Amino acid sequence: MEQEFRKVSHHAILSEVQELQEEHYRLIQICATTVQEGYEILYTFGKGYDEVQVKIHTDVGEHVQSISRFFPPAWLYENEIHDLHGIEIDGITLDFRGGLYRTKEKAPFAHKEVKEGK
Repeated sequence: MEQEFRKVSHHAILSEVQELQEEHYRLIQICATTVQEGYEILYTFGKGYDEVQVKIHTDVGEHVQSISRFFPPAWLYENEIHDLHGIEIDGITLDFRGGLYRTKEKAPFAHKEVKEGK
């Protein structure tokens, strides 16, 4: 069992993910977290017992490209990330446009600037 960790620019996520798809990896999960400087998104892929984790960083207000054209189930994770963190994700194949989750507060895990609409 091998585990690999890759940190890439959010601009390079599509080429990284396309390479993993061509190598027959499957999407395991995507999660996001709010950090002081913006957001981190962690993508986990697997093939057999091997795992590759790809982490990107994005600043508040920057858009991220959807990986759902390479891994169709990603639409669910990406809608969740948008709804809970306020991160704009472009090109989601099934985009709920902020309506996947009903939350008392819009983007509860977003930076203050996102919550205030700045």
